[in-house]
Amino acid sequence: MLEAPILPMKVTVIIPARMASTRFPGKPLADICGKPMIQWVYERTSMAKGISRVIVATCDSEIIKAVEDFGGEAAITSDTHRSGTDRIAEVAANLDAEIIINVQGDEPLIDPASIEKTLEPFESGEEVMASLMVPISYEEAQDPNLVKVVTSLDGYALYFSRAAIPSCRNTNAHPLWRGHVGVYAYTREFLLALASWEPTPLEKMESLEQLRVLERGHRIKMVEINDRPMGVDTPEDLERVQRVLEAL
Repeated sequence: MLEAPILPMKVTVIIPARMASTRFPGKPLADICGKPMIQWVYERTSMAKGISRVIVATCDSEIIKAVEDFGGEAAITSDTHRSGTDRIAEVAANLDAEIIINVQGDEPLIDPASIEKTLEPFESGEEVMASLMVPISYEEAQDPNLVKVVTSLDGYALYFSRAAIPSCRNTNAHPLWRGHVGVYAYTREFLLALASWEPTPLEKMESLEQLRVLERGHRIKMVEINDRPMGVDTPEDLERVQRVLEAL
């Protein structure tokens, strides 16, 4: 049994980033209002309370240089990792942190308060993994690019899918659609175990790594937030984010 730590605890945020991207090559260094995107993510993440350290994990020397140029901390990783989880696990293996938070490198508008929310479940000393969800509309639930999550009455993930779950046959039922927000917190011990496990059948079907946790019988505590962060998957997304930041 993997045990959870008791607060207070050392918390490190690791931001996985790489230059290769099918839809948007070079995305972490894309310019947004005079700064590379990875700098926006790093700086907003660093504003979260309770965070001891922020590290960018990357296999690309260009990203290492960009992070060091703005005074951030970066760690070089292997270029053979299957996922961001494997990448952050390589870095976490050499840390003494008790909690690791995975913040995606394409979230320049990430709310520091949302990062703080992922730490709340660990106050009990019983959890090993937590993530975020946000209420979404019926129309948003139909989008296969937006991952949905359904939970138990006590807030643990039952399933994640690209399909519109739950299916609503009773039109008078209260809507329960929740979109998954890809910020994860783990105990360091659990993260290293997760990275060592082979992909599972449902994980491979849905192409959703978090299903590996559920298929192996572990729990993910879900925390609800009010607003879905505006991530960057395409150049069009980048333009929308730039307009938001210019307005601010």
